[in-house]
Amino acid sequence: MKYSKEAKPERAGGGGAGARAVPVALMFLFLCGFSFYLGGVYSTGRTFTIFDAATTAATTTRTLRIPLSTKQEEESAAIATSSDDEEQVEFPECPADYQDYTPCTDPKRWRRYGNYRLSFMERHCPPPPERAVCLVPPPAGYKPPIRWPKSKDQCWYRNVPYDWINSQKSNQHWLRKDGDRFAFPGGGTMFPNGVGAYANLMADLVPGMKDGTVRTALDTGCGVASWGGDLLARGILTVSLAPRDNHEAQVQFALERGIPAILGIISTQRLPIPAGSMDMAHCSRCLIPWTEFGGLYLMEIQRVLRPGGFWVLSGPPINYENRWHGWNTTVEAQKADFDRLKKMLAGMCFRLYAKKGDIAVWQKPLDGAACYDKLTPVTSPAKCDDSVDPDAAWYVPMRSCVTAPSAKSRKQQQQPLPKWPQRLGYVAQDRVSAVPGGSASAMKHDDGKWKAAAKHYKALLPALGSDKVRNVMDMNTVYGGFAASLVKDPVWVMNVVSSYGPNSLGVVYDRGLIGTNHDWCEAFSTYPRTYDLLHADGLFTAESHRCEMKFVLLEMDRILRPTGHAIIRDNPYFLDSVATIAKGMRWTCDRHDTENKENEKEKLLICHKKLWSAKKA
Repeated sequence: MKYSKEAKPERAGGGGAGARAVPVALMFLFLCGFSFYLGGVYSTGRTFTIFDAATTAATTTRTLRIPLSTKQEEESAAIATSSDDEEQVEFPECPADYQDYTPCTDPKRWRRYGNYRLSFMERHCPPPPERAVCLVPPPAGYKPPIRWPKSKDQCWYRNVPYDWINSQKSNQHWLRKDGDRFAFPGGGTMFPNGVGAYANLMADLVPGMKDGTVRTALDTGCGVASWGGDLLARGILTVSLAPRDNHEAQVQFALERGIPAILGIISTQRLPIPAGSMDMAHCSRCLIPWTEFGGLYLMEIQRVLRPGGFWVLSGPPINYENRWHGWNTTVEAQKADFDRLKKMLAGMCFRLYAKKGDIAVWQKPLDGAACYDKLTPVTSPAKCDDSVDPDAAWYVPMRSCVTAPSAKSRKQQQQPLPKWPQRLGYVAQDRVSAVPGGSASAMKHDDGKWKAAAKHYKALLPALGSDKVRNVMDMNTVYGGFAASLVKDPVWVMNVVSSYGPNSLGVVYDRGLIGTNHDWCEAFSTYPRTYDLLHADGLFTAESHRCEMKFVLLEMDRILRPTGHAIIRDNPYFLDSVATIAKGMRWTCDRHDTENKENEKEKLLICHKKLWSAKKA
């Protein structure tokens, strides 16, 4: 409710001193309340970092303080002021034990959350008063990662100095410590003869892995992502998924190797992936209890798989007749579990596609109308109603129901997708229509824009396109055009689509690219120092009304590798503020025109993150 400034209390008869006391008292109460409000605002430790550059230049010398967190102002660092009165932010270093800090999956906060279905391992981001406002230090002895493709087989020990996984999994040949490096021999729990032989057998069972039919894959419980790493040479992009659990830093190992991966777990929330996106999903003894909770986890796999897609399972209960002795169980229990698994998948309209040795493959129907039409909201399994968008995936609870394609999408899905690489130009009308003004011609125009932009970027940043840049993130994409412009370079791109904008992530996957939904007001689901290049197109213009610039940039610093780069493309109004904060993060930045030099509403800031050593405690 708004109160009129013109409103006045009615005067009592006579208008004497008693009458005047009423407005005086109201004014006194108003001033007290306003003072209390101001005290509440300025006691939070919040710093306002989006400001007009012209106003800043004219401001006299000031001192602000940037605390390690908004609860730790006593440990803050002052902002130094240069001779021309421009502010220079100086962020303090985080404590040494923050070197593997993952804010939204922080083991130090797990006790606050329940154990039900391991939901404490899901995303639980700290509230603003508990956010760290500091620079995450690298481990002692850190150095630039080994370059691709050598990095697929080895990484520096000091970059990921975790011995637990080495001591526990060395007998399964996940990895081994070899002097100053970790070596990745390509072994795994279910592929003792090497991941290559394992993938070869799988490709014999699923011929689509050989001809470009299978392009996108999901690996649940990925270990150190050896399966996803092997598939890269076969033209298949895999999102390797694992939680931050007792298998210490498995996702960080994957990214250090140059293999796509994110932190995540199938628990209570949907995966941040739209429906009908993956050509294949894989579990190699991933320890997910597929037949529990009424098959809920299988229903999430069914949601994210594309019509005609494959689900591959190795490990219990597959080949239980020969394997049950080593699983600490009985043959009867494993047979019952396998029968239950087959029955559940059949109820979800899957068919057993192939089975050999330790590997079984099920296929989701390309159409499936005859099967899906038998399901209703009251059958078992139930058919999902229309109350929740099947593509909605950001903090959306999983549902105990089968996601059936709509009649409109069924008609379109009866025609298989083009094979890779022709698929890169594919447009599904029902997907692209989610974008305001979205169409095949709009996507083609977008591709042309990013092709020109990538050429311009490479002229300004020669490392792009070379073996110096491997892991790339496009922080605010629509169609995945920037990633499409780099498909011939030795990189992979994590395409991020805002959870608060049009959900075009399905378009990205239809093109044979990979990505995730995300809200940049929160930390990303990855370890520190995992990306060589961050590309932010219009991110601060799009999110300035919701997200504080300081926290977005500190998150970029956390996930960017030392010696890595950020290309920030935005309105000059925001770039002035970005440059000020970036300097306080020890970045060096240069400002440039875009490929369209006449465009004054959009400029580039290309920043370089320096390698620095943490101060000794």
